[in-house]
Amino acid sequence: MNIRFYLFLIASCFPFLLKAQMRQMNSGEIAAGIEKLGIKGSVLYIAAHPDDENTRLLAYLAKEVKVRTGYLSLTRGDGGQNLIGNEQAELLGLIRTQELLAARSVDGAEQFFTRANDFGFSKTSEESFKIWGKEQILSDVVWVIRNFKPDVIITRFPEDSRAGHGHHAGSAILAREAFSAAADPKRFPEQLKYVSVWQAKRLVWNTFNFGSTNTTAADQLKIDVGLFNPILGKSYGEIAAISRTNHKSQGFGSTLQRGEAFEYFSHVAGDPAKTSLFDGIDLKNTDGILPSNAGLQELLNLKARLKGKIFNHQLLDELILGSAGIWIEANTTENTYALGDSIPIKIQAIARVKTNYPISLTIDGKKTLVLEHNKLMSNDYKIASADENSTQPYWLRKDHPIGQFSIEKQTLVGYPENPNPLSVKVRVTINGQVIELNSPIVYKATDPIKGEKYQPLVLAPRVTATLSEKAYIFNGNTPKTVTVQLRSFSSQSSGFVTPKLPKGWKSNPEKIDFNLARKGDEQTINFTITPGNETSSGRLVLQVNTNGSLSDKGLKTISYDHIPNITIFPQAAASVEKIDLRIVGKRIAYIDGAGDLVADALKQTGYEVTHLTPAQILTNDLSVYDAVVTGVRLYNISEEVKSIQPTLLSYVKNGGTVLVQYNVNTNLKTQNIGPYPFKLANKRVTEEDAKVNILVPQHAALNYPNKITDKDFEGWVQERGLYFATEIDPNYTTLLGMNDRGEAPSDGSLLIADYGKGKFVYTSLVFFRELPAGVPGAYRLFANLLAPKQP
Repeated sequence: MNIRFYLFLIASCFPFLLKAQMRQMNSGEIAAGIEKLGIKGSVLYIAAHPDDENTRLLAYLAKEVKVRTGYLSLTRGDGGQNLIGNEQAELLGLIRTQELLAARSVDGAEQFFTRANDFGFSKTSEESFKIWGKEQILSDVVWVIRNFKPDVIITRFPEDSRAGHGHHAGSAILAREAFSAAADPKRFPEQLKYVSVWQAKRLVWNTFNFGSTNTTAADQLKIDVGLFNPILGKSYGEIAAISRTNHKSQGFGSTLQRGEAFEYFSHVAGDPAKTSLFDGIDLKNTDGILPSNAGLQELLNLKARLKGKIFNHQLLDELILGSAGIWIEANTTENTYALGDSIPIKIQAIARVKTNYPISLTIDGKKTLVLEHNKLMSNDYKIASADENSTQPYWLRKDHPIGQFSIEKQTLVGYPENPNPLSVKVRVTINGQVIELNSPIVYKATDPIKGEKYQPLVLAPRVTATLSEKAYIFNGNTPKTVTVQLRSFSSQSSGFVTPKLPKGWKSNPEKIDFNLARKGDEQTINFTITPGNETSSGRLVLQVNTNGSLSDKGLKTISYDHIPNITIFPQAAASVEKIDLRIVGKRIAYIDGAGDLVADALKQTGYEVTHLTPAQILTNDLSVYDAVVTGVRLYNISEEVKSIQPTLLSYVKNGGTVLVQYNVNTNLKTQNIGPYPFKLANKRVTEEDAKVNILVPQHAALNYPNKITDKDFEGWVQERGLYFATEIDPNYTTLLGMNDRGEAPSDGSLLIADYGKGKFVYTSLVFFRELPAGVPGAYRLFANLLAPKQP
């Protein structure tokens, strides 16, 4: 697990807590922290997504200049693609949140967010603001500024089309407007119950030279951030690459950069800077100046002298604990408990540096332990959890519109994670000086291969009911079995589950009883759902009555080695759709790409789907399959596609159907994706309701076995398609034309070619979003594309 010990964290209105065991600081880190005591000043970097931040500049500011440094990402990256798994939307946002926190633990900055939801690619800031709700997101940016109180604000992007994304340009516009609004008591006055107005000294744009766009200029402020830090043994380019490599869901493994590296800055607002980002800003904190070799007693004397003064007290406290060799931990031996249950914990503490005065710990104001030199002290304790300690992320506790998350309290805005993890209040007394801290309770276990491991403590509903699908597709009035997995997080949990359905739909049985005697017990139950004639779509919601208490929560766990485990409790609900769907040819071979849920979606409509690896494509008899489908971005991530391509095309030539889903236009492992040439371009249609023109209405793919009409393009989500084909060989038939408002039509979203006895399909349509979302027309069109070639 990545340990998040924020060495240079300064107390503020965002008192982020440790999420793992306390790490012992080494002498170099203590020396660097002592230097930081003599520095004041802060910088807030603002952009739109995870990965937008300049990690090299952040590391330089936090560890070389030693000012408090923060990154405000407007979104959590929910709308992107996932290169390490099949999580999408909010689940992907959770992964990228943890990746950002892992990156910040390397470069030394702090992480903040607004409530803006990454709804997918946007071509203009106007579209972004329309979907987000500009005033609400501006309020969040102002809130973070008023809390963080930056002297300097830096944007990653310009406000125009050079930003390359509507979210990017929007982040720059919001930063400029918030620069002034944060200082205006008439703007968002409701915030002033908690914070005061704040005027930053200046706002600058961190210009760039990416690809064919160079926004740097000789007359801009220029800073060499490629310096070497001898205490850390790395340059800021090396630190930046390590930080950026944490963005694994985006495939951003980075090469370590060494040597001089210049960053450029263009003035936007406030006082212009001529020689430094901090021109006119006094960074000296005379109250905190100590010799770099200051010892524990000098740090304690400083704490006594600064009592009642505004100062970086949290940093000072961390340095005192580090200098005294104090380590404190509160852990459990089980990783999950039900909310409201009594949780047994073990508190351990040790002081490993010998002192001439006593050190004591008081736990929750009740029990005091005296620490003897280098002797591990241990105490068993019990604590009760409340609803506010729930593992469910605060921004996902309520349903939300497409553009923004619903946040219950103003004071929650900005936090990367829940601000109230279950913790133990510890009061440390060293030679009369008191340090108060919250020690978060974590789960600790020993893996026989990986050794000691830490994971977040999970606080759950008493019983969860998890549906196997996000959407259920019903073909006409044919009933379907819906499987539910029950799990108990406490002992002696009994009750019943009742499905709530759209009007006219029926469930058999209407409810199912359960009795889960032990914590961890599971039970699988099945309901047979029959569609009604009154409504063709709606929501299936499970109500769980446990010992008289109602809940509607399911369970989802995300586990990757590079981030802590993520456990959430989404609503136990799914969309249900009754559609008129015909399928021809049921046996499908699916070659997984970068991660999608298309294969699972096909299974529930009656297809028999077999997952094959590229190696198995070379050795299996493909003639037993009616079609072969490649997962999204297979041709970007698989080194083997070049070797399997002749086999796939031979299969088509002999009468098979190959359907290739979208790939990006860069880093293709082969340019020869189809039997005839075409190229891919960064062209997309982002308006999910954009008009789709059927170009060849008589084509079999639009008529067999389902008649495709304009209605089939209703209700699509997030976008129509991306990375459309261009320079298309005339052997292909292009079936659809579409465009965003104000743009020329494009016909590169769906190509079909006869090749020998079979057919080849390339599609940039986002079936990987539409099928899991249960969009009826997407299922009907996909079934046609999988159907065998008509004689």
